[in-house]
Amino acid sequence: MEFNKIERIILEDDSRGMLSLYKKINKGFIKRSSEIILNTKGKIFITSGFYILNSKAPETDGPPGTIALAKTLRDLGHEVFIITDKFSIEIFKGMYSNENVLEFPVLSHVESNLHSNNLIKQFDPRLIISIERAGLSADGKYKNFKGVDFSSYNAKIDYLFEQIPNSIGIGDGGNEIGMGNYKEEILELDIHPDPSTITASESIIATTSNWGAYGLIAGISLIKKYNYLPSVQEGKDMIEECVRLGAVEGLSGDKKPWVDGRSLEQDQICLQKLNLLF
Repeated sequence: MEFNKIERIILEDDSRGMLSLYKKINKGFIKRSSEIILNTKGKIFITSGFYILNSKAPETDGPPGTIALAKTLRDLGHEVFIITDKFSIEIFKGMYSNENVLEFPVLSHVESNLHSNNLIKQFDPRLIISIERAGLSADGKYKNFKGVDFSSYNAKIDYLFEQIPNSIGIGDGGNEIGMGNYKEEILELDIHPDPSTITASESIIATTSNWGAYGLIAGISLIKKYNYLPSVQEGKDMIEECVRLGAVEGLSGDKKPWVDGRSLEQDQICLQKLNLLF
C-alpha cells in the first residue's frame, strides 16, 4: 500500500491532467520501476534538460530530480552518466561530476541514431531513465506544452531508448520521453495535441517530473528499507542552484527558484510528505 501512497503524493496539486490520466492507466508504476532499477547490474544513463523557448534557457523541472536520482543510484553501486545537450549541459556539469555528464549533439535523425549506437558501444548501459526530456511526436518534431515546435533546441536522445532494452520515462505533460506508453489516453483526454510517441519499459507520471523522480527514489527506499530521499532543504538547495547556473521557471520563463508555477515552499510539499513515509 505504501507504493500507492507514493503515487498519490507525487500526483497531488496536479494542473495538467495527469490525475485524470492516472485513472485510466495501469497503477503500480513506482513499484515496477523501482524493481527494474534494483534488478539492473551495470552502468545507467539518465537524460534530462527541457528548453524554454521564450527564455532561451533550460527549466528548473528535471535537473533536481536527475541529480537526486543519480546520487541514489551511485549509492547503490552504479556508475551513472547524465546525457543532455548543449542547451542544458552547464546546469548538470555544475551539479554533478563533469566527467559523467555527456553532451549529445543536435543532429539529424540518421546521425542521432548513429551517435546513439556509438554511445552504447562505448559505455554499454544496462538501463536508461528520462526525467522531463521532450520526446518526438508523430511528425518527428519536438513540441512544447503549447504545441510549439522547438526541435532546433533539442537533441534527439530518443534514439537511445530504441536501443537500450530497459528504460524508464518520467513526465508531467504528455510530451516527454516515455509518455508514448499513454499516447491514446493523452489524446482522448486532450492533455497535449501532439504527445510523445517514444515509449519506455515503464512510464511514471507526476505533477512535476522532479516529483516523479522523488517518487521513484521513495520506491527504491521502501524496498531497500533505507531512506535515499533528499531532505526538504536539499530539494530547495538544488532548485536554487539550478537557477544560479542559468535555469528558469518553466511556465513563466522567469529566472526564479520556482518549478512549474510553484514557489519553493509549495514545491517542497512533495518531499515533506514522502520523507514522512520513512
